[in-house]
Amino acid sequence: MRAVLQRVTEASVTIDGQKVGEIGKGIMVLFGMLGTDTDKTIDYMLDKVINLRIFEDENGKMNLSLLDIEGELLIVPNFTLYGDARKGRRPGYSSGAAPEIASELFDKLCAKAEALGIKKVQHGIFQTDMKVALVNDGPVTLLLDSEKLF
Repeated sequence: MRAVLQRVTEASVTIDGQKVGEIGKGIMVLFGMLGTDTDKTIDYMLDKVINLRIFEDENGKMNLSLLDIEGELLIVPNFTLYGDARKGRRPGYSSGAAPEIASELFDKLCAKAEALGIKKVQHGIFQTDMKVALVNDGPVTLLLDSEKLF
């Protein structure tokens, strides 16, 4: 599983002109899935996302987590995180999970996130054309990979 995590002051997902998810201060995270991802992978990635100390404390140091600040979480599915653009000019997506597997993993990810006691959890909708808007705070952007490739 891969994730692009961004600290935001606000973020939203719109589908066909309808806002389906919206948060204030917190984290917006794009998730890409592998066919080999499991519940253990989901737990590891969610633990990373909600406990990373990327919010500033009273001294201006990034020392607080999403849970510490009672922040909000927006989860967006994004199969292009497994795009391979090393050869040619058109990325290949064969290493990502097949849609039926990725959809099930995304649903589990969202359900598990909602059970973690986060102030507000919103999410996009799998296999739709989403418009994502955000205000990156900092900017703070991190890449996460369950296989620890980076």
